[in-house]
Amino acid sequence: LETAILAPALLRELYFRELTGPQGGAMRAALAMRGRFGNIARALRRIHAQYAEPLELAQLAGEAGMSVPSFHSHFKAITQTSPMQYLKCTRLHQARLLMVRQGMSAQAACHAVGYASASQFNREFKRLFGRSPLVEARRLRAGFLLPPAQGEEEYVSSH
Repeated sequence: LETAILAPALLRELYFRELTGPQGGAMRAALAMRGRFGNIARALRRIHAQYAEPLELAQLAGEAGMSVPSFHSHFKAITQTSPMQYLKCTRLHQARLLMVRQGMSAQAACHAVGYASASQFNREFKRLFGRSPLVEARRLRAGFLLPPAQGEEEYVSSH
């Protein structure tokens, strides 16, 4: 009975002393960042799950409970890239996998990952990988033995 009555008050006092003590500032900052990490992690999961759909920065920021500038800066601090750059890299890496593993054409892969413009896709693909989609897919097929895809992959490396 004593524990049931006193424990909540003792825990509150312990938390208070920790948060107001010499390391309290660092602890409060870490706790605040943990919340931001969770919000950014949700955005990352959304990008990986729905990369082929139109995703707007304002929409991702709103779902993370942040303003667009705050979301952008927290996202970049965590991933070292902007949200839209991350989305673009995810799409391009996934397109490359589709061309190599499933033998898709560049045009089909381009549309499968959410690009509306084939010329923009080709330009961005070459900028990221240093080769055109066709040349890169041939190079990978010839040089690597990739295991067959195991259903839907949750994450695609984008760096």
